Amino acid sequence: MTTRTMLSIAHLNQYYGGSHILRDVCFEVPAGKCTALLGRNGVGKTTLLKCLMGLLPIRSGEIRLRDMNIASLPPYARAARGIGYVPQGREIFPRLTVGENLEMGLAAQKKSAGVPSFIFEMFPVLKDMLRRRGGDLSGGQQQQLAIGRALAMRPKILILDEPTEGIQPSIIKDIERAIRKLTSGDEMAILLVEQYYDFAKSLADRYVVMSRGEVVAKGDGANMDADNIHRFLAV
Repeated sequence: MTTRTMLSIAHLNQYYGGSHILRDVCFEVPAGKCTALLGRNGVGKTTLLKCLMGLLPIRSGEIRLRDMNIASLPPYARAARGIGYVPQGREIFPRLTVGENLEMGLAAQKKSAGVPSFIFEMFPVLKDMLRRRGGDLSGGQQQQLAIGRALAMRPKILILDEPTEGIQPSIIKDIERAIRKLTSGDEMAILLVEQYYDFAKSLADRYVVMSRGEVVAKGDGANMDADNIHRFLAV
């Protein structure tokens, strides 16, 4: 069975002033799979995600969501077409309740749409804390809320920027189970940006490694150890 490509990045270049930050980046994110994007701090991973979301302009290249080139679309239009984004640091609304934060994820849905029940099945704590302010949650609970908010829009691809950063081990396990469930079907794709090698290896169907703004390795997740991918992350 042929795997469909959900997101395709081709020959993407981006500059800060005269500095060439992203250099001819090319890779694909297949549907129904988790693709792990790995690399040390400062290699361009978060910059790439901001380009994918339209938060930074690109100098050249293509970003295709299924068959559409979305490189010139504004962020809200990309979200409306099915890109969910959980940024590093979570960026929930601390003064809004958990329920109100989740409802923010419905902005691109029809007015009759409600928060999908599967979010509460994945993260039961969110149902228990619907009326609590987001800022009163622990860091791990806020990360679950940020993921839930992105899932509320029923995305075709979910982009996660370092979801394990500063999170307690028990919630890391909850997030791992959620990612496995989301990719168990054939519809949603996940692009996971991660420095925690063991977490990425446990989930990756495909891997992509960046160094100095370039893709320097990519392949099957099952081969990460054999391909000695850990050397790209070691300090």
